[in-house]
Amino acid sequence: MAWVVRHPASTFWWRVEGDCLWDAGIRDGDIIAVDRAGKRRIGRAVLAVVDGAVTAKILRKRGDRYYLAPANSQEQFPDVELTEDSEIWGVIAGVVRRYDLA
Repeated sequence: MAWVVRHPASTFWWRVEGDCLWDAGIRDGDIIAVDRAGKRRIGRAVLAVVDGAVTAKILRKRGDRYYLAPANSQEQFPDVELTEDSEIWGVIAGVVRRYDLA
């Protein structure tokens, strides 16, 4: 897993709830590696807290404002503007998915 976890001391795992990042290959129930030391660049998937809720979305910038955007062309999810009370926990570095042959 070293190719996913580049910064072991600053990486944690989080279970995804929802399909906001479906087009990015991240599904409801997946476990993501979140790198707190990862570079927070526009266009990267991040895990953040906005208004007390944890959300995984794509970091975007419009003018001088930053916001989180979904990556799901099948459903309508709103963009979420980052405020001074928002906190980006880290960059999504990888994903683990259980595969069941049913």
